[in-house]
Amino acid sequence: MARHSLLLLAAAILAAAVVAASGCSPSDREALLGFRQALNEPYLGLFNSWTGSKCCVNWYGVSCDAATGRVTDVNLRGESEDPIFEKAGRSGYMTGKLSPAICGIDTLTTLVVADWKDISGEIPACITSLSSLRILDLIGNKFSGEIPSDIGRLNRLTVLNLADNTIAGKIPPSITQLTSLKHLDLSNNLLTGEIPENFGNLAMLSRALLNRNQLTGSIPVSISKIYRLADLDLSMNRLTGSVPFELGKMPVLSVLNLDSNSFKGLIPESLLSNGGMGILNLSRNGFEGSIPDVFGSHSYFMALDLSYNNLKGRVPTSLASAKYIGHLDLSHNHLCGSIPVGEPFDHLEASSFGFNDCLCGNPLKTC
Repeated sequence: MARHSLLLLAAAILAAAVVAASGCSPSDREALLGFRQALNEPYLGLFNSWTGSKCCVNWYGVSCDAATGRVTDVNLRGESEDPIFEKAGRSGYMTGKLSPAICGIDTLTTLVVADWKDISGEIPACITSLSSLRILDLIGNKFSGEIPSDIGRLNRLTVLNLADNTIAGKIPPSITQLTSLKHLDLSNNLLTGEIPENFGNLAMLSRALLNRNQLTGSIPVSISKIYRLADLDLSMNRLTGSVPFELGKMPVLSVLNLDSNSFKGLIPESLLSNGGMGILNLSRNGFEGSIPDVFGSHSYFMALDLSYNNLKGRVPTSLASAKYIGHLDLSHNHLCGSIPVGEPFDHLEASSFGFNDCLCGNPLKTC
């Protein structure tokens, strides 16, 4: 039995060696050359290696399946620790477009064309035909147009990163069909419209970054059903309405950035009493009422920012019992009364409490 297993292993190794020696699939090679022809990388010579038939062996950023010789990964990052970048002493720069030719590689699982600064044009609609795709990362370019409407066809996708481009239009409803998605970053684009109501269908999601867009409407309550969601950033949009209290009941959520929107109403107590919440930024909105007095020894905030709202009343006395508060900003509200005394406040400066109606006590003037 052992001898038979060794023979099988040797045969597999030999087959892989034969595939590697014979080069990649001719159709894959043709698709890669079409993809390369639409791009211009003038400084580092990364595409100088893209010659000959052995694209599985020597071509920069290309990886293949050892058994089949088919291309599986195209990984081109303009911000890299690769020796080529270190030797040149510069980051990457590339112009051109993302050619639909890349869609000819139907075995592609990873497509990364990231941080090249000047690649423009639209995302080819045929991208959604790559049914094996697990990672699509186009961050840091100048892609325009809209997210393909049938993006939901990529049901194996775990990472979708389109941040730092000029992509416009609405978030397509089909995006909620990406039930394997773990990381979603659409930040710093020109997206408009509302967050899809059934966003909560993305059950595997751990990070959702939609900040720095022009999104409108309210926060869908369905988001609170995403059990694994740890990081939610909706800041710097045009969102309105109240914040669902259900967000504070999420068991894993530790980072919540909702700053620079137009939210109103009361701050949900659940957001401040959640012992797992480490970074909470609700600044630059229209929140009213008092700050809920629900802190305790379970409270551990690396950053808590409630500045630039319409909050009234006193600074909660329970804040003094918090286990840790790294950064606190309650400035530019209408708070009044004495600042509580306690260890969490010992390192805070006057800027944390400035521009309120009548706060007093350390680090402000004596009451």
